[in-house]
Amino acid sequence: MDILQLIDRLEELFNDAKSVPFTHNVVVDEDRMLELIDQMRIAIPEEVKKAQQVVAQRDRVMAQAQEEANRTLQLSRDKADQLIQKDMIVQDAQRRAEQIINQARAEAEATRADADNYVIDTLVQLQDQIAKLSNQVSNGIHMMQEDQMRKSSSSQTSISANVPEKAVK
Repeated sequence: MDILQLIDRLEELFNDAKSVPFTHNVVVDEDRMLELIDQMRIAIPEEVKKAQQVVAQRDRVMAQAQEEANRTLQLSRDKADQLIQKDMIVQDAQRRAEQIINQARAEAEATRADADNYVIDTLVQLQDQIAKLSNQVSNGIHMMQEDQMRKSSSSQTSISANVPEKAVK
């Protein structure tokens, strides 16, 4: 499942939660919350795998571009060698070979830059998603801990209020 869908489900769980009167706290279904957290633990490695696949794809594209550049370079050299034998055509052949080489290098560099930008964008998005998810989980934990502390302190107060004075002294 996509991490964004899991985040949406987590948000929906909080939106569906019952409010605790006179507080900003809510009561959530523990089973559903733990199930979502487990699914997120599973989905995050999937997102990392996707990022690794993007990096591998970038490497393949770069290797193909390099191979194409090498082929183009070799073709240019072969063509230049043939043209060298002809006196008037030599200078034109050299210029054309340089153009082809420069164009191949420019295309390879552009492909490499595009692949790098794509990988960076994907990893930044993944990092943002993970940060948001971590923040939401931390907020949920914090809210649950506060709720537990509040319940614990209110139950201790009610116990001490019910104890007779003689027993307290």
